[in-house]
Amino acid sequence: MEYQSTLHKKLHSGGFVFTAETTPPDASSKEVLLEKTKSLKDVADAVNVTDNPGAKVHMSALTAAIILAQNGIDPILQLTVRDRNRLALQGDLVGASALGVHNVLCLSGDDPKGGDQPETKPVNDINSLTLVATAEMMKKEKKFPSGRSIDPAPKLFIGGAEVPSKGLPDTTKITNKINTGVNFFQTQYVFEKNKLKDYMKVLEDSGILEKTYFLIGLGPFASAKSAKWMNDNLFGVDVPDEIVKRLEQTKDAKNESKKICLELIESFKEIKGVNGVHLMGHKKEEVIAEIIKESKIS
Repeated sequence: MEYQSTLHKKLHSGGFVFTAETTPPDASSKEVLLEKTKSLKDVADAVNVTDNPGAKVHMSALTAAIILAQNGIDPILQLTVRDRNRLALQGDLVGASALGVHNVLCLSGDDPKGGDQPETKPVNDINSLTLVATAEMMKKEKKFPSGRSIDPAPKLFIGGAEVPSKGLPDTTKITNKINTGVNFFQTQYVFEKNKLKDYMKVLEDSGILEKTYFLIGLGPFASAKSAKWMNDNLFGVDVPDEIVKRLEQTKDAKNESKKICLELIESFKEIKGVNGVHLMGHKKEEVIAEIIKESKIS
């Protein structure tokens, strides 16, 4: 097998993988980005670089991913169809691989109406699944959709998104994503072991687990208030009352939140088909690094 990236190789080896997430800074400086992510270097197996999340502008995700790749961090470039037409997306895929960025997560992108420049017109020339199909064609068939050849073709490890906490999986939809070209899935936040167990059992019974990798979304809370906010505002997120109560009753929310994450990681490791966790949180790089280190020790 030809590995498309370091992350691909680690997942194929069967180890439990930790990915993290960072939002590129509001700064025209690579030093600011590297300072922001230094705690994750040699700790996380790969780091997602978000693409103008919340429809708010930050340093180019592609540029940020290249900077990380050139400084010893395996990046996962998040690419949204919201901001670019198919030509720009194809060019970014070729350019990314040329400079050491081989993991890509194909997404729709948040609605600009919810951002800080609501007059922005979304592009949406193609949808995220078509972007997956395009990336797969460029990788395997070594050509653009126009038919022109790419020599050498980009090496791409292609990711898609899933939401386990919204009930049992749509196996037909997930299978279609895999057949289209998705190699791995990163999910929305999951805070309930039993829901995840039921979700993964359906995937196992459908034969899906043999075809792909699942990295389950997780992340620390700043407070009980932030947990409630996630419940109310993030699609597909369900924080159990038990967790909210633990955060309300503790005198140290940060430490209690770390404990919750560590407990969930240990329980997720026991579920067949869970290949790793994807740790997210706004400006939470340092605490995420602490969680990963402590989880590896336990």
